[in-house]
Amino acid sequence: MNQEKSREAFNRAAKVIPGGVNSPVRAFKSVGINPVVIDYAKGTTITDIDGNQYIDFVSSWGPLILGHANESILEAIRETAVKGTSFGAPTILETEMAELIVQMVPSVDKVRMVNSGTEATMSVLRLARGYTKKDLVIKFTGNYHGHADSFLIKAGSGAITLGLPDSPGVTKATAKDTLLADYNELDSVELLLKKHQGEVAAIIVEPVAGNMGVVPPEKGFLEGLRKLADNYGALLIFDEVITGFRLAKGGAQEYYGVHPDLTTLGKIIGGGLPVGAYGGKAEIMDLLAPDGPVYQAGTLSGNPLAMAAGLAMLKALNETPGFYEALESKAARLENGLRENLEKTATPGVVNRVGSLLTLFFTQKEQVTSYDEAMASDTEKFANYFRHSLENGIYLAPSQFEAMFVSYAHTDEDIDKCIAASLEAMQKI
Repeated sequence: MNQEKSREAFNRAAKVIPGGVNSPVRAFKSVGINPVVIDYAKGTTITDIDGNQYIDFVSSWGPLILGHANESILEAIRETAVKGTSFGAPTILETEMAELIVQMVPSVDKVRMVNSGTEATMSVLRLARGYTKKDLVIKFTGNYHGHADSFLIKAGSGAITLGLPDSPGVTKATAKDTLLADYNELDSVELLLKKHQGEVAAIIVEPVAGNMGVVPPEKGFLEGLRKLADNYGALLIFDEVITGFRLAKGGAQEYYGVHPDLTTLGKIIGGGLPVGAYGGKAEIMDLLAPDGPVYQAGTLSGNPLAMAAGLAMLKALNETPGFYEALESKAARLENGLRENLEKTATPGVVNRVGSLLTLFFTQKEQVTSYDEAMASDTEKFANYFRHSLENGIYLAPSQFEAMFVSYAHTDEDIDKCIAASLEAMQKI
């Protein structure tokens, strides 16, 4: 597979962009090769600047649940763009988006649009502290909530992929306000709440961990968090930047039947354009300026292009009969194929899946339910697996600690090709 143009493009980028990329995991460092540079995409196929084609299971890290360059989304962007790309003023599109989110997400009465998932989580934490008048927040080791200072303490995703769980530049004063608990371990949460009784503003969690690989909540975990938050006077925040509108119309909170006080959203609600949002109970959201004293603002918040694309996306999810059932069927087909491949090749591994989110862990462990179990994975074996998959035309996230994203556009043929390429890769690693 010729990737000469991609190598040249990456070397060119490295001269003017730190690491040659604008988000660290894209650099492919953990898989030991230079990144491929993408030219265009359609449906489930992406094409690099050398003309190589791949079946994509990254989906821009989740937003493209309808596939690349979906025509209804492109048309919404075109119709909106000719009217102007940004006003820094209200538009009806913002209200329509907010109304649809409130309709679909069970716990949200009001919602504020922002420009990224990081901005959403950063802002929701300020709001939680302003509402409770408390300083401390509990997060979980291996959960990733964007790159705001408060969250870069034992973070997941790119931080652990690159071996950088804590970042220089985060002050001790900021770090001391973030308490670490163990995902799927309620006792670790209650110990912190007891030790810091009356000081914890919020518990923030990925309801399905997606940034140390896909790790589902164990039975009773989310329900237990809800109860602990109520008992100790803390807010419960679900970071649904990944799970929102992916597991169900109402996200993980509908899927599991547990409702948080506040929710962060992103990815899918932008239809592939930069976007974020946070919402929750009206009494909490009404503390935001201009109605209340908690300040947050953004020139491009509610950008009409992102709102138009997101509206087209959410309407498609909302109005397509059997959408999530079809997505479940596609993802189950992939899961079953990968499990069979592990058995056929006697490769030690675990496949974790929730809805259309899936991770294949190369590990001697019998299960992966925690950060420590995820960290026991064989990253060198994954890197070899990744490289063989790429050579066979399958584009995966270049990290053991990320998810595969199955889209509605993936066909049985796409999935079967992925399973076949996976089997060949396992036979070689």
